[in-house]
Amino acid sequence: MANSSQTQLTASYTSPNISLPKQFSHDILPPAPSSSPMSANNVAHLSALRSSVLQLQSSINDFLTQKMEEDKASSATNGHVALDEAKEEQNYGEEVVED
Repeated sequence: MANSSQTQLTASYTSPNISLPKQFSHDILPPAPSSSPMSANNVAHLSALRSSVLQLQSSINDFLTQKMEEDKASSATNGHVALDEAKEEQNYGEEVVED
């Protein structure tokens, strides 16, 4: 008999600015038992797992975008100089060394 119990794909976000870690999860079905590693069941399971990872990643990205907007608004109200968004976008993911 196949095991149809649900398992979860999970991720946790921690930051010094939040008191409790933010948990993300997405239910996934375990693969159906098979004697062949490349069976249709395993291929279907890997496809569903990939889809679940993308959905989880989207949830995390939405959360982080919201946190960035909150941090930006908080910095602006606390009198901090707002970063030049065009420069920030241009240098996204790059290490910038100031002269």
